[in-house]
Amino acid sequence: MNPYEQYMKEISQPMRDELTNAGFTELTTPEEVDTFIGETKGTSLVVVNSVCGCAAGLARPSARESLNNEKAPEHLVTVFAGQDREATARMRDYFEGYEPSSPSMALLKDGQVVHFIPREDIEDYEVEEITANLTKAYNEYC
Repeated sequence: MNPYEQYMKEISQPMRDELTNAGFTELTTPEEVDTFIGETKGTSLVVVNSVCGCAAGLARPSARESLNNEKAPEHLVTVFAGQDREATARMRDYFEGYEPSSPSMALLKDGQVVHFIPREDIEDYEVEEITANLTKAYNEYC
């Protein structure tokens, strides 16, 4: 690992921990993504994490807060854009019809996207608005 990669890994660890401490499982390889999509039944929240400010101040807090809803996804996973590039690219392959964006969040049912929140619906929104967007989807699909 070169010094830049090492630095970015160290910098991003707290950003990873913020989701894993909330119960999310990191998928770091394309194989892990394929296994998850292929074998997981029910509802799943996928957070495409990133180092940007809107991930830190909006996406991650909204994802965590949304889990306090009466209905919530059965499975929680995350991929890290810019860090685990191959895993992120593979997950985005499953987001058919949606442009790649990070951060972003997808609610899946049996591996299919049923609700998607791209960066443009995160940036410049309040945590409460994003949380409401997620919980509305949970109430419909979970």
